[in-house]
Amino acid sequence: CWQLFGQPEGQKAATMAMHMYSLTLQKSTAITKAIYGNFSAPKQQEIIVARGKVLELLRPDNTGKMQSVLSWETFGIIRDIIPFRLVAGKRDYIIVGSDSGRINVLQYDPTKNRFLKVHEETFGKSGCRRIVPGQFLCCDPNGRAIMIGAVEKQKLVYVLNRDQSNNLTISSPLEAHKGHTICHAMVGVDNG
Repeated sequence: CWQLFGQPEGQKAATMAMHMYSLTLQKSTAITKAIYGNFSAPKQQEIIVARGKVLELLRPDNTGKMQSVLSWETFGIIRDIIPFRLVAGKRDYIIVGSDSGRINVLQYDPTKNRFLKVHEETFGKSGCRRIVPGQFLCCDPNGRAIMIGAVEKQKLVYVLNRDQSNNLTISSPLEAHKGHTICHAMVGVDNG
């Protein structure tokens, strides 16, 4: 709250509340990441693209052209996104790694036409740093775990499951650090 000084004697200083508002005049057009999956319904093939700080859900129409279903602006830079489907699941979740120092699990709600935050896990400092995980994401092809990694050293593994009421649960992070290495990419591989 700001106070205006210099009022004549006997009058109270006027106060006004300060509200912050962030508005991007021209949204980014460069696509940094793209994923595909069944986000709104089973067997509904869709694409989600990340454009700087905007997540956009795209769906092909009857003519084959891509139509924008939802454009959602985040308050941060999206570093990586991956689709994730739990074992025996019919719809995909969206895992987002950003510069906030958190990993977010989102789900698209077609009735409200918005992304719902299912879970959020804090793992490090904010900002795009080379030793803070968030730059690279990968998931187990069988839908059991996800790994989040940094350019240097740090990597964390989260095991994802369902509870009795069929809600997504996420475990505490398991450290999978590897010193004296530089990571260029990560991928989940089924080895058995």
